[in-house]
Amino acid sequence: MEARKVNIANGWLWIKQGYWLFKKSPVLWIVLAAIGVTGLLGIATIPVIGDPLATLLFPVLLAGYMVGCHALEHDEELELSHLFAGFHNNTSQLVTLGGISLISQMLILGVMMLTGGAALVSILMSGKPVDSPEILVQAAVGAGIALTLGMALFSVLLMSMQFAPMLIIFNKMSPVDALKTSLRACLRNIVPMSLYGAMMFLFMMMATMPIMLGWLVLLPVMISSMYAIYRDLFPTATELAMALERETITPDQ
Repeated sequence: MEARKVNIANGWLWIKQGYWLFKKSPVLWIVLAAIGVTGLLGIATIPVIGDPLATLLFPVLLAGYMVGCHALEHDEELELSHLFAGFHNNTSQLVTLGGISLISQMLILGVMMLTGGAALVSILMSGKPVDSPEILVQAAVGAGIALTLGMALFSVLLMSMQFAPMLIIFNKMSPVDALKTSLRACLRNIVPMSLYGAMMFLFMMMATMPIMLGWLVLLPVMISSMYAIYRDLFPTATELAMALERETITPDQ
């Protein structure tokens, strides 16, 4: 399966479509987003195993949100049970996806350490607040190559993970195939994806002021807009069948 290539204007359209899905059930969307974030943060606080476990479970949680978006798209009700849909459908593949993400993150941090970013990685891995911003700045300045390389590799990982949970749960792909397909889709639509990212960054800044209350709306819209992007780039089974039928019809017919 290959993704469609769309126009730059779709980057804004995805946000509008995400907001349209949010408006269908705004209160429950806020509740579901709050439960999901609180749950992941709570898991992450568990000593030693917290962060890895949260990374493993993130695709499962995201898949549940996507099932909820799919229900809203087909005029069904958003339900609290959608939050746990990923634990009932393709769970092993989704957890495997989280495992691949976890291993990839560790490898990227290892590459950064080997290319002169050991001090910076140590600060980031400690999870403790830095005593002085100057320490972080000095570590970053001394790790120019490592930081550049790390940002590039993390960008590739992010693009690979962007649509992978949806491709697993809706298209029944294997984790590896889903990662490769997601990466190709992002690279093929890098211009509209960049516009989408820039607009979301602007909304993040606005949502943070004055006391981050805007995130109550923005977070659900970010989630639902991810589904909107997926639906725009990847045709449904019905659309694929119709396209195949059109290709097999001869001019005489």
